[in-house]
Amino acid sequence: MTASEFPYAAQALQIRRHRRRLDQPRCFTTETVYAITSLRLHQAKPAQLAAWIRSHWNIENKIHWVRDVTYDEDRSQTRIGTGPQVMAALRNAAIGALRTAGITNIAAANRHHARDSTRPLALLGIT
Repeated sequence: MTASEFPYAAQALQIRRHRRRLDQPRCFTTETVYAITSLRLHQAKPAQLAAWIRSHWNIENKIHWVRDVTYDEDRSQTRIGTGPQVMAALRNAAIGALRTAGITNIAAANRHHARDSTRPLALLGIT
């Protein structure tokens, strides 16, 4: 890659992530990734860029991971028309309603609400 491929790049970042797997507590991995931004140093200092990157992972962990793992979204058979967008919106609405109610374990909440059809309605204030 050359600088001409990124004419608006003002800063380049190297991000080194150290991770520990929950199922293997003694196993650590290190990953190095790179990023570029058009923001100049006076617009975004390194600490601010790091905070933005960490907040991205907060979103990734709270929304995308739940959609991928709890709702098994990647194996969805809905592929025609606006079906995939509608299903993603419904999943996001369910996650949002549960989080607004103070629920942190979405999988357990889904099982709880699935046992009684009046529970989701009560959560939404419909009954």
